[in-house]
This record gives sequence, structure tokens and C-alpha cells, in this order.
Amino acid sequence: MRATTPSRVHELSPEEQSVYRQLDPVRIPAHVAIIMDGNGRWAGKRMLKRFLGHQQGAESVQFVVETASRIDLPWLTLYAFSLENNLRRPKSEVSFLMKLLRNYLTGNVQRMNDNNVRMTYIGRTHELPTEVQETMQWAAEETAKNTGTTLTLALNYGSRSEIVDSTRALLTSLIAEAHQRGCSLEDLLQVDGIESRVDEHHLTGGLYTAHMPDPDLVIRTSGEQRISNFLLWQIAYSEIFITDRLWPDFRGLHLLEAIANYQHRERRFGGLGESFTDEDLDNLEPADEVAHEIETELTRPSSARSKPVQPASA
Repeated sequence: MRATTPSRVHELSPEEQSVYRQLDPVRIPAHVAIIMDGNGRWAGKRMLKRFLGHQQGAESVQFVVETASRIDLPWLTLYAFSLENNLRRPKSEVSFLMKLLRNYLTGNVQRMNDNNVRMTYIGRTHELPTEVQETMQWAAEETAKNTGTTLTLALNYGSRSEIVDSTRALLTSLIAEAHQRGCSLEDLLQVDGIESRVDEHHLTGGLYTAHMPDPDLVIRTSGEQRISNFLLWQIAYSEIFITDRLWPDFRGLHLLEAIANYQHRERRFGGLGESFTDEDLDNLEPADEVAHEIETELTRPSSARSKPVQPASA
């Protein structure tokens, strides 16, 4: 259970407070994940070099993080650097992003502590440069005792690779257990039943995010309508909010506006939702009758099937 922290809502700007007053504090999402997109386009629109867009984007991170901490948002995950970025971007840009990451961490740890923010990371971070890993570890240790918002940076992250890593970890664990029990993996699965040893629970336990709740809300900036290999497993029932605003222009105010939009939605998780009543169920046509109608329609000659009604001639 998270420690109770004093309210810091009074630290919001007047504009932020105006939006926050419209929110139900009880329904603040437990976890918000953001696909930060648009740094390059932000710079291009201003005839600036791409690295200046990335620098401005790093500033936006801190603005958003501070607002998240003031409303006591438990979990905030930011898609900072994808596996594809590492493989497909020019080496000079990747090198700059790594330098920017180190500068961000070293320059903002004190602000993180002032805002009671704890730093964590997900992704194949062991593939990042050694000096970057060392700075990341230092920042995590310096903020480890904070009890407010947990800020998770997805670095060298790809959701497909995460699922692969989880599967490999599960198989490795099963093989080790079989070896310990003196039997083959096949025998182990036959005795215990593969359904009991390989299921959603076990795969989820091997994900990078096993220690955190699934995102309630996913925000994507820049207007692009895609997920970009981000938390594919975890966002199965997340609400998605897309804004045309480029990431360097995104602020805490816009985070609150996205949460306000989220609170106006009805989350169903595959069910019918609270607004669906027993009366609605009573009015549904019986399933066997619907099936019979469909079968009858499909077996009729195509020439005899229902056709649009033509208007009468004048």
C-alpha cells in the first residue's frame, strides 16, 4: 500500500486547478502511460535542428511529472526511447539522446526528490551504454525512498521483445525446475499440466511491468493513431487519448485534460457496462431465434435475399 502523502493540489497553476476541480479525485487513474511523440516535427516547424526538439521534449517531461506528483498520480510511464529508435535512428541522434538522458537524470534528481518522485525503468536497459546504465542506477537509488508518483522510463523498450523475454524467462524457469526434479521438461508439463504452468498469470509475471498495475489511460501526442509497440500486453483494456499537440508543447494542464476526458468514459472490460440494465437484456431477441434468422438468410438463393426497397415512381 502506498504511503499517504500530504495533498499538493494547491501547487497546481490556476489553469490546472480549474481543470482539476472538474475531476473526481477518487477516479484519478492508477497508471497513465504516455507515448511522447513529435519532437522532430516540433523542431522542423520552427526550422530548428532535431536535437533542439528533443531538448524541449525533456523539459516537457519534468512539467508533466511535477503535475502528476501534485495530484498524487501513483504510476506514470513514459515511452522515452524505443528498441526501434536504437536500431533505426542515425547513430549521431542516438548518441545525442543518450547524452540528453544522462543530463536529464543528473539535472533533475533533486527536483524528483523535492516532488517525492521515484525513478524506475523498463526495457532492455542492459544493452544501453555502460555510462548511461550507471547514471540510471544512480538516479534510481537516489529516489528509491520516495513514496509519491513512480516515474517509469521505457528505454530501449519494445513490447514484442518484452513478451519474448517473458516467454524465455518462463521456459528457462521450467527447464531449471525439471532438472532439479530429475525429469524432462515434457514429463514435468505432463505431470503438472501445461495449462497450470503456462498461462496469462505466468507470462504477466515475467513482464518488465510485473510490479505495476496495467495502464488505465494511454496518451499519445502528435496526432498519430498507432501504439508503436508500446505495452501491447498491458493496454488490452486501457482507454486511449490522442492529441494533435506535439510533445514539446505538452504540459501538466494537458495531462489533466486527458484525465478529465478519461473520467467521462465508461470502462467495460469486455462486459456490458453500468448503463446496460436488466430491461435492456429483456428486450434482446433470443439467441436461438437470431441464429435461425441468420441461417435462413444465408441458405436462401442470392436472388431472393433482402434487397434495398426502391422508392415508388412519381
